[in-house]
Amino acid sequence: MKLATIGSGNIGKSIGARASKAGYEVIFSARAEQHALEAAKAAGNNARSAGVREAVELADIVLLALPHGAVEEVLSNVRPLLKGKVLIDATNALTAVSGALTNGSATSAAEEIAKLVPEAKVVKAFNTVFAQVYASQYPEVKGNTVSVYYAGDDKESKAKVADLIRKMGFDAVDAGPLKAARNLEPMALLKIAPQLVPHSSAKAAGWG
Repeated sequence: MKLATIGSGNIGKSIGARASKAGYEVIFSARAEQHALEAAKAAGNNARSAGVREAVELADIVLLALPHGAVEEVLSNVRPLLKGKVLIDATNALTAVSGALTNGSATSAAEEIAKLVPEAKVVKAFNTVFAQVYASQYPEVKGNTVSVYYAGDDKESKAKVADLIRKMGFDAVDAGPLKAARNLEPMALLKIAPQLVPHSSAKAAGWG
């Protein structure tokens, strides 16, 4: 199974590295080619880097791990290549100044992404756990396996994401249909808020 990351910042490189260790063929991509190269080198296990379009074209599963402000532009460039593929939305749509959710409660980043690329099978996942946890050797807290929530409307795609989560060593928790992202995104904000300091959203998310 081939996994491509769009974004090789903290989230992209840590999830990609863990997936590579779990036996997935991982292809890192980033705006800055050097960041993708470094992520692939650090991951080892035959991980490699490529341009965004090439990475998406080769992949079975695509991990979206970039600043929310860059999502629309990037997806517009690869939309035809996402047809029929699983697109994991790991983003958190936060304003750069206050850290509030940009979408309010009537929708979610994941649902808006699904509108942008209706050809893809969008699954919300990986947004409620810090990158440091994905990068850690043991996915446990006080002896308890860390839970990773996921939500989506396509049963087969959700099963693939759940399998990825479990193979990475985490507890996969089905949160329901894609609209459940309206709950998962505020959940992430609850964890992130104490860590927020003034910064740009791009720097925080590590689009690379």
